[in-house]
Amino acid sequence: MTIYLCGATVQGSPHIGHMRSGIAFDVLRRWLERGGQEVRLIRNVTDIDDKILTKSAAAEPPVPWWAWAQRFEREFDAAYRALGVTAPTYEPRATGHIPEMIDLVQRLLDAGHAYIGESGNVYYDVRSLPGYGSLTNQRLEDLATTEDESQLDDDVEADKHDPRDFALWKAAKPSEPADAAWDAPWGRGRPGWHLECSAMSRRYLGETFDIHGGGIDLRFPHHENEQAQSHGAGWGFARHWVHNAWVTIKGEKMSKSLGNSLVVAELLMRYNAAVLRLALGTVHHRSTVEFSEETLADAEALWERLSGAILRAYESCNDGGQNPVDAPAEQVRARALPAEFTAAMDEDLNLAGAMAVVHATLKALNVALANAEASPDRGEDAGSDPHGAVIGLALDLRAQLDVLGLDPLAKPWRTHVLDGVGSSQGGAAMETLDRLIQDDLDERARARSAKDWSRADALRDKLTRAGVVVEDSPSGARWHLA
Repeated sequence: MTIYLCGATVQGSPHIGHMRSGIAFDVLRRWLERGGQEVRLIRNVTDIDDKILTKSAAAEPPVPWWAWAQRFEREFDAAYRALGVTAPTYEPRATGHIPEMIDLVQRLLDAGHAYIGESGNVYYDVRSLPGYGSLTNQRLEDLATTEDESQLDDDVEADKHDPRDFALWKAAKPSEPADAAWDAPWGRGRPGWHLECSAMSRRYLGETFDIHGGGIDLRFPHHENEQAQSHGAGWGFARHWVHNAWVTIKGEKMSKSLGNSLVVAELLMRYNAAVLRLALGTVHHRSTVEFSEETLADAEALWERLSGAILRAYESCNDGGQNPVDAPAEQVRARALPAEFTAAMDEDLNLAGAMAVVHATLKALNVALANAEASPDRGEDAGSDPHGAVIGLALDLRAQLDVLGLDPLAKPWRTHVLDGVGSSQGGAAMETLDRLIQDDLDERARARSAKDWSRADALRDKLTRAGVVVEDSPSGARWHLA
């Protein structure tokens, strides 16, 4: 099974909207693998982009665009790990695949689907493809533009044959860094936003692959334009499309541009990473997640019940030898799942139905734990032994939660659970916090070196508001949670 997932444009810190997509497709991948599929999943990194160039140049002091991208790529990696998202098979960067993109542009030029503008930009001629708009069920004549608002550029718009054409290649500008451009047969420049996904999906998955995924906001124009590029090149491209819905706050889509995004690092200072995963990853991928304190409180209470029951089962069987509740992940994944759970997941990943089975198993485990605590003596078999029932139900619950990436005794949750239910200290979450906070401390150190005291104070105030205490010392700044 081959999957291409649109990853992050590493222009800033990851927020929970980014993680919603990563978690949704992690659940899909886990379910496919549970069914015996060998999954090859590609998640790209957009590390050259208008926003990256603009933000890196506007930083105080300015930062090389590639260093800006690397910083936030590290933050995304840390956030994915903290939330238990399985690493992709490959995670290619756009800048590592410029030759493949140049080859694709040349192929489209040769096929008559692209043209070179007077300023050296290369555009896709949307009128050359009869099926343009088929992915999103739109008619070309009803469209004013096929560019994302963030990609609109007066220099790029000026020499289009049709305002609905979109940029495949952007000519180098004197105002942009010289190293943010590459040589091509039609002139030096850099790729447009859509080009990389067509080129890299073919590089790693072939001309046709099974599933293309991403957030619902990418359907148009990004995915429509990807499909146009690949079809114009003569490739079959994606057989199926899967899109996850938004995360909203007070009914409004969460995004950096709207200023209402919730940064993962700040949330991890207040909540266990498993709580965030539970809140984001147990809602159907096409349903909106309304993110609020109430949502997190409900997820936190459920995680405490789930991990608490597993911990009680673990402790009840912890006699110094091999603990049967603490079976390795391979054994847990080999365990049969209830028919109702399987039917729900096979029904377009019906997470509400799957969670109903999880709740029923949790209830049965709590009853078995109560019986075991009332009957300390062990019988001959699970049918007459309340401890045997505890073991079986605990493993059943672990197997169901493993599909959702939430097995309390698997990484990255294991340390938290065995150290105490609900603890967010230590393990992957603290490692992630350290990485993310250290980036701010490094930026603060640069500001202090440049005697930019207002910037340094602003960064310290930001960390203080998030509950981080910064202590300066001769050897550098240290931090701890308030």
